[in-house]
Amino acid sequence: MDVRHIRISDYDYLLPDGRIAKFPLAQRDRSKLLVYRGGVLSEDVFSELPRYLPTDALMVFNNTRVIQARLHFRKETGALIEVFLLEPVAPADYEQMFQTRDSCAWLCLVGNQKKWKEGELCREVRVGDVNVRLCAVKESDEGGVRVRFEWDCRDVTFAELLEAAGELPIPPYLNRKTEERDKTTYQTVYSKIKGSVAAPTAGLHFTQSVLERLDRGGFERAEVTLHVGAGTFKPVKSMEIEGHEMHTEYVSVRRSVLDGILRHDCRCIAVGTTSVRTLESLYYMGCRVSADASLAEHDLHIAQWEPYDRPGVLSPREAIAALAAYMDRRGLDVLHSSTQIMIVPGYEYKLVKALVTNFHQPQSTLLLLVSAFVNGDWRRIYDYALSHDFRFLSYGDSSLLIP
Repeated sequence: MDVRHIRISDYDYLLPDGRIAKFPLAQRDRSKLLVYRGGVLSEDVFSELPRYLPTDALMVFNNTRVIQARLHFRKETGALIEVFLLEPVAPADYEQMFQTRDSCAWLCLVGNQKKWKEGELCREVRVGDVNVRLCAVKESDEGGVRVRFEWDCRDVTFAELLEAAGELPIPPYLNRKTEERDKTTYQTVYSKIKGSVAAPTAGLHFTQSVLERLDRGGFERAEVTLHVGAGTFKPVKSMEIEGHEMHTEYVSVRRSVLDGILRHDCRCIAVGTTSVRTLESLYYMGCRVSADASLAEHDLHIAQWEPYDRPGVLSPREAIAALAAYMDRRGLDVLHSSTQIMIVPGYEYKLVKALVTNFHQPQSTLLLLVSAFVNGDWRRIYDYALSHDFRFLSYGDSSLLIP
């Protein structure tokens, strides 16, 4: 069957509003854990996760950090305009972007856009002991709204401005305003690299205590970075999955992570679907550079249908070794690239052997990814979760899936 003709209606289930966790538990690692291993279902609390993990695999976490991506401006007419940061444009590099000191440009979503045809929007922002005038100018409406931000104090970075003026973008389905505590609870305890507009929520259950227990148990941990875009909440509106365009997400992986993958014979435990997409994309990047060693980093972008149009012919070890050799030849300590990979039933997983993940929305691409991982057995897992009082979505409970 051509995977493009998968009907999204086949991946629907009834999710009562009362099962959506609107707030996190007071203690992260006390969330429930559904364990699916070889088709057998059981449950425990998340703090007991290390008991169930395979010991011969590399555990991979996404260390991205959510930025305060919502900015509000008010026009002289009183109209409130929300500017939601999606993707840096000038400079395009995330690290450089947050260190800019007078101007920068982003691709944005604009709320109440019809009220902002032209002109600049400005507001005063208090950053430490300094008052800063921050202005937004719409530069283009083509391919999304491009907005240039300018401010009048070179002692203040854009990162500092966002911390002072921005609002953390919690998921829209929570149907509530961001609260002060979300600034902590909607970040993983190991988040480091700023850039996401949504949290890699599978990681929200981890505490320092659980991480220390993993270390004591001899589990090797590694970190990758995939900046989660707002497209993660984009619903599938087409009847068949072919009509859905995956959003591009930016990936960075240290050279040492590839060594860890190879040490574990390319067997990985992915913490979250973002880590899945990163790891599986690395396989196809390795296939690319094995076929053409002259490719630049930006040419390693993985398109959403690439795994189906050009199935990899290399073993996982060959592909990761080829990518490691590519980085060595170019003296790269960190690989920077991007992916649109779409994982749906029919996909053959290359590196991920176990998955820690939350419970996802009906008719979502994340549910398709889970179904592909458990060989179509997703409905039995979700029926169990619904009938055993599990909490769903970003602030909900967790699962460990081992096919």
